[in-house]
Amino acid sequence: MNPHRQSAGKSDIIDFVKYKYSKNQKDILIGLLLGDGYLEYNGFKGTRLQVKQSQQKKEYVMWLYDQFAHCVRTKPKQRLDNGQWYFFTRYCEYLTELRNTFYISNIKIVPDSIADLLTSPLTLAIWYMDDGRLDFRKNSHYAYSISTDSFTKEQVVSLQRVLYKRFGIETSIHMSLCRGKFYPKIYIGKKGRDLFLDLIRPYILECFSYKLPQ
Repeated sequence: MNPHRQSAGKSDIIDFVKYKYSKNQKDILIGLLLGDGYLEYNGFKGTRLQVKQSQQKKEYVMWLYDQFAHCVRTKPKQRLDNGQWYFFTRYCEYLTELRNTFYISNIKIVPDSIADLLTSPLTLAIWYMDDGRLDFRKNSHYAYSISTDSFTKEQVVSLQRVLYKRFGIETSIHMSLCRGKFYPKIYIGKKGRDLFLDLIRPYILECFSYKLPQ
């Protein structure tokens, strides 16, 4: 009897319990979870990663697919209604562990263990490609910001501390007003921008080149 075919729902978990994610893959996953990535939990099958991006970010979707192709059943597809590109990984117990770390009652958080998870420039680059913005005015000013609207100010302070302690990147927190409510954003100005750029530049894909100073 083939142990992988005990049931349609459990086969995915059985297949991937033995699989160990590489350091590179884990770094990418952490960056996605700080950014636009979503871990979908199914109480029976486990957890899978969802990746969805606009037509303009097709290169990014295809690159992410290449990183996780071994645990994706079908190649990225495009929606007919809005042109969005997307794919899903297979359900996996390791992703359930990550979901338990990054979600409370279906709400994404910055976990207390973030200092042990945010350790790689690759993670920074993924996070920036997802949620970063460049404010560039030639010969006068440039800075970076990262949207952290879905996190509490206390959680964003934790991220700020890790950026400094782990990478030496100095930042500040700006509160932006949207629809009558203030949201925290990480701002990387003159004191931290050069180091930040040096760390992320090797990983930035061409479709995100507009987020780098030219």
